[in-house]
Amino acid sequence: MSKTAIEVITSVQRRRRWSAEEKERLVAASLEPGNGVSAVARQAGIHPSQLYGWRRELCARQQQAAERALPLTWAGLI
Repeated sequence: MSKTAIEVITSVQRRRRWSAEEKERLVAASLEPGNGVSAVARQAGIHPSQLYGWRRELCARQQQAAERALPLTWAGLI
């Protein structure tokens, strides 16, 4: 018989769900001059690493959209 750890969750709190609009608003606020990621995250009640993750996700999505919008030419391959 093996002993395994069991996690007991006693709190009633659930994960907060952030809409795409809320994420975009917070990312935009963190990119404004004079605003830091930590300050924006603190005001929103999230960890700064979460906000950095959303920034990476949004930038990657925008880059993919821009790549799809550009026509593929031989000049672009060189």
